[in-house]
Amino acid sequence: MKVLVTGATGTVGRQVAAHLGGTGAEVRALARDPRALEQQGIEVVRGDLADPHTLHAPLAGVDAVFLVWPFATAEGMAEILDVIAEHARRVVYLSSAAVRDNEQRAERLIERTGLAWTFLRPHVFAANALRWATQIRAEGAVRGPYGAATMAPIHEHDIAAVAVRALTGDGHDGASYELTGPESLAQTEQVRVIGEVIGRPVRWIETSPATARREMLDRGWPDAAVDGVLQAQAALVTEPGPVTSTVEKVTGAAARTFREWVHDHSSAFLQGR
Repeated sequence: MKVLVTGATGTVGRQVAAHLGGTGAEVRALARDPRALEQQGIEVVRGDLADPHTLHAPLAGVDAVFLVWPFATAEGMAEILDVIAEHARRVVYLSSAAVRDNEQRAERLIERTGLAWTFLRPHVFAANALRWATQIRAEGAVRGPYGAATMAPIHEHDIAAVAVRALTGDGHDGASYELTGPESLAQTEQVRVIGEVIGRPVRWIETSPATARREMLDRGWPDAAVDGVLQAQAALVTEPGPVTSTVEKVTGAAARTFREWVHDHSSAFLQGR
């Protein structure tokens, strides 16, 4: 079969493209600038999810699509899905466990296409810890609010592994998979694990939500995004995020731990990326 991967330069899409290469499927990666992808053995084609007319050629002969929608709204998605439905028979959409307004709209649009579909709804990405890398390299500490916020971070490898099963196998049509890592960790515990893996102590320094909000706004975050992040973290203090076994049920392999994720990305916390 042939699979088109969108978002192939991103955290999950890059993994999906790489995993598919080991399944025998033909992999085609979509990029506005094909030079941005140089993965050996993967066909890279030019196309833009903002322009439906650019997608007919990339979709020619394609059986399934891994869809990452890169925009903050679902505006324009219906037209893109119409083109996908002309060519492919299956779509796997990277949504989120929050199922925000734009993601709800996207899921409803996909359900109406007649395509076989699977929705991936990951909770917290382990890769979110990369936002701490600069602080850890500079001072061996992380400053932030809600250190007791507790969640089960998921390795992007495992999201991709589920995506590949849904793209290439049977039994996943109409499924909405809620994905987490295998263990629940407070932010303070995540920081401790990073220190243990890189071989130097790393401390959590609690700051106020107001301080964090001001810093995020100074970095250019929109007000609504800042408030959403802080509210979500506050909620995870009193009600920790869930731990699901979906990765193992779908793939047959246990989800990777946060410690394994840190091992895979330890260089980010030790030197410039």
